[in-house]
Formats: sequence, structure tokens, C-alpha cells
Amino acid sequence: MKLHQDFPHYLQLMRVDKPIGWLLLLWPTLCAVWLASDGDPPAQIVWIFALGVFVMRSAGCVINDWADRDIDPKVERTTGRPLASGKLSANQALGLFAVLCAVALTLLLLLPERVWPWSIPALLLTVIYPFMKRVIQAPQLVLGIAFSFGIPMAYVALDHAFNAAFWLLLATNICWVLVYDSEYAMSDREDDLKIGINSTAILFGNRDKIIIGALQVVVVSLLLSLMLELNLNAFYGISIALVAALFLYQQWLIRNRDRALCFAAFINNGWVGGIVWFGLLCTL
Repeated sequence: MKLHQDFPHYLQLMRVDKPIGWLLLLWPTLCAVWLASDGDPPAQIVWIFALGVFVMRSAGCVINDWADRDIDPKVERTTGRPLASGKLSANQALGLFAVLCAVALTLLLLLPERVWPWSIPALLLTVIYPFMKRVIQAPQLVLGIAFSFGIPMAYVALDHAFNAAFWLLLATNICWVLVYDSEYAMSDREDDLKIGINSTAILFGNRDKIIIGALQVVVVSLLLSLMLELNLNAFYGISIALVAALFLYQQWLIRNRDRALCFAAFINNGWVGGIVWFGLLCTL
């Protein structure tokens, strides 16, 4: 009976009601699957990686809330989370994390054995990222690496070499993560300063909009480089133009550093990743 009552809280802890994190992790992983398979990925690989992304993103949210269980009650946006509000206990969160890791392991075993060792650093990054905001000034860099780990795993699963396109995609994604998670951090900056935790929004200070804009230019430039490297057609060029337009829109949203609008800019990146993947889908 207790499990039945707590089930909605478990879903909330996994952020099932907020799919943006899953999408931000899914799009670059699918891009890697399509590139590594030359546009013709096996259906089984697609589904395994899609489900794996959902499970690991959920696990990341659970361990993040467990790590922040004493911080979230002090942050306006996170006071309603299950651990912060006392709807679930810390032990229940750890139990859910273990279940999600077991599901992820089951999916991993469906992939070729050569992929298995790559799951170890991926899991370690998932676990340590929540603590990085207490250790380094730019924890978003760690998130950038963590949210890019599906890229090498996809290439290894499809037995494709780490070629120039791979490195361009990896660099693009890391820079893109810095863009959207800095926008996310801008919405929490006041709370983070009071609590004493770090973020790129705090590190960048008054130069936040300029640095985010520069990173957006880098992302667009890397996408253009990928287009030239793979000799993709004009349709992919249109997708890059749309990404540039969305970045301009995000700059407009964050212009006054309004909390809600900075968060809206973060959410807008779900479209950015989808457009990049759709462009590859239509050109490879």
C-alpha cells in the first residue's frame, strides 16, 4: 500500500514529469547513433540507447536530489521535490537509484561486450556530478562530459572509429551543454550565491550573456564544420540556420536575467537538439 502511495513521488524524483533532461541527453546520443551507422542504425541499437538515456537520466536526477537533499529546501524552485519536501526518504531514493542502475545494466548487457567498460566512467560521472558544484567553479564542465558519454558508447557499439565527425560532435555537445546549463544556472544564481555553491552563471558574472553568446557561436561553427566534413546537403544547412535563430531567441530571453525567462531559454534547447538530429536524419 505504501509503495502505491509513494509511486507518484518516485516518478517525480525521476523527473518523469519534466522530459527536457531526457531530450537533452537523447538528441546527441541519437546523432551519434546515426553518424556511426552512416544513417542506417539497427532498430535494436536505437531502442536500447533511447531507453538507456531515459533510465540513466532518471538515475542522475535521483542521485542529484539525494546529494542536494539538504540544499533543495533552501532553493525556491526545488522546495517541492520529494526529498526536499519529505515525501520520500533518503534511503528510498538510494533504493530507487539501485533499481534504475539494475535496469541500465540489463540494457547494457544487450549491447556488444566492447561497450561494457565504457559504462563504468559513465556511471561514475553520473554519481560525482551532483557534488561538483561544491568543489569546482564550473560544474557544468563535468555535466558536459557526462551528457556526452552516449556519443562514444554509440560509436563503440556500432564498431565505428573515432573519426573527425566524432570529435566534432563531441565538442559540439560539450559546448552546447555549457550553453543551456549556464542558462539554467542563471535562473538559480541568487539562491546558489546564498547557499554557497558554484555554477558557471556565478563564475561568468556580468559577462554571462556574452560568454553564453560566444559559446553559441562556437556550437554553430562546429555544426558547420561537421556539415563540411560529411559533405551534407543544404537541408542540414537549414537546420543549422534554425539553431542559430533559436540561439538568438535565447539571447533575447536572457537579456534582463529574469529567472523565469532564463529557465525558458534552457527549455528552448530541447528544440535545438531535435533540429540537429532531424537534419542528420534527412541528409545521411
